[in-house]
Amino acid sequence: MKDPQKSPATGPGIDRRRFMQSVLATGAGLALVQPIWASAGNGAAGQLNIAMIGAGSQGRVLMLDGLKIPGIRFRAVADVWEYSRRYANNILQRFGQPINVYADYREMLAEEKDLDAVLIASPDWVHAEQTNACLEAGLHVYCEKEMSNTIEGARSMVQAAKRTGKLLQIGHQRRSNPRYLHARRLIDRERLLGRVTHFQGQWNRSRRLEVGWPRNTEIDAAELKRLGFTDMFQFRNWRWFRDFSGGPMSDLGSHQMGVFNWILGKSPTAVMAAGGNDYYERNEWFDHVIAIFEYPGDKDSTIRGTYQVLNTTSHGGFRELLMGDEGTLAISEDPSVGYVLREQEAQRRDWEDDANRVEGMDRRAIALQVGASRKADEQHIEQIDQALAKPPHQLHLENFFDTIRDPRRNSLTCPSESAFSVAVTVLKTNEAVEKGGRLAFDPAWFKV
Repeated sequence: MKDPQKSPATGPGIDRRRFMQSVLATGAGLALVQPIWASAGNGAAGQLNIAMIGAGSQGRVLMLDGLKIPGIRFRAVADVWEYSRRYANNILQRFGQPINVYADYREMLAEEKDLDAVLIASPDWVHAEQTNACLEAGLHVYCEKEMSNTIEGARSMVQAAKRTGKLLQIGHQRRSNPRYLHARRLIDRERLLGRVTHFQGQWNRSRRLEVGWPRNTEIDAAELKRLGFTDMFQFRNWRWFRDFSGGPMSDLGSHQMGVFNWILGKSPTAVMAAGGNDYYERNEWFDHVIAIFEYPGDKDSTIRGTYQVLNTTSHGGFRELLMGDEGTLAISEDPSVGYVLREQEAQRRDWEDDANRVEGMDRRAIALQVGASRKADEQHIEQIDQALAKPPHQLHLENFFDTIRDPRRNSLTCPSESAFSVAVTVLKTNEAVEKGGRLAFDPAWFKV
C-alpha cells in the first residue's frame, strides 16, 4: 500500500486528503464558480476529430495524453520522418484508432475533410507556417511552445487566429495546472505576498547527450537537404541550431518566463543577460543563459528578477519563486515543490495557525495547497483531486478541447495573444546575450 505521507502529487509530509482540504485556500475563499477542471474532458458535446503534425517525443506526449480524454478521435498524423509516422501509427492502432499517415502536412490538410482540430508538435521553425495553414483551413490549433523561433513568425500566428476566428492554444501547460492557478489567485486576490518586489527562476539540467536515431531509419540525404537540414545529426538535434529553434532560453526559459509574465500580468521593460557555449562542441546555441529582468511594479517602482537555464548540472532542478514584502511563494511543475513562506512582520491571517507546514523548513513555511473552502463538499474536492492526478499536458489539452466544444462556458488558458509576449521576452533575451549588456524592451515589440 502506498504511504500517504509520500504521495508524489503532494510532496513530502503532506497527507493527500489534508492537502485537498487545505485551510490555506479556505481563508482566501478562492474557489472558482466553474473551475476549468470541473468539466474537463467530459466529451459531453460529442466526438472531436483530431490530427497531429509532428510525432516526435513531444508529439507522443500529446498523443498519449489525448488518448486519455473521452470523445477524442485521432484521424491522421503527418511527419517528415517515416520512423515517427510508423511509431505513431502503431500506438494509435493499439488504442483502436486507425489513422491515415502523411509525409507532408499539406497533403493531410487537402485530404482530410472531417477534422475539427490539429495538434502541432513539430520543430519551432515550422510552427508558424503549419499553424497558419491549419487555421486558414478552418481548423482549431493547439501548438506547442515556443510559438516560433522568430518574433515575426509568432506575430503572424496571432494575426492568423484573429483573421480566421479559430482557436489557437499555445502549449504553456502550467496555465491549466490547478496549483499554478491557485498560486496566481493567492497573489492577485488574497495578496498573500503583499507587494511583489522580486522573483527568481531556474531550470538546471544535467549534461545533455546527443540525440541519436535507430539504425537503418535515416532520411535520404537529398530529402534532408530539401527539408533544410544538413544531416541526420542536425535533424535530430535541431534544438541546438539557430535556424530551427531559440535555444535553451526559448526551449526551457519560455516555460518559466511565461509564468512570470502571466502572474505579474505584465511584460518586461528591460533585460541584462550573459551566456555562452562553453561546454558543447557541435552546438550553435548557448548552453547556459543567466539574466536579470526588470518589470513595472506598484507605485512607479520596478520589480527585478533573475532567471538562469543551465545544461551541465541538474542541481536545484526547476522552479519559480515570487517574493514580496509579506511573503515568498515557491512553485514548480515538480509537485514536491510548493510553499508560501510568510514574513515575520506580515499581519497574520486567522487561518494560518491551522495550515499545514512543510516538513524540514522554517515553521512559517505553509504548504501550497489547493482546496475549495472550509465547507467544501466532497464532490468538489474530488474534482480537484482528479485534476491534480492527471499529467499537466492532459489538463491543457482538455481546456483546449472543452473550449472548442463550448466557448460560451470555457475559454483558453493560454491563447496566442498571451503567449506572444513570452516569445518576445525569450527571443529578445537571446539578443541581450549577443549584445552583452542591458537591452530595453520596446513596447512596440509586444504589439500584434
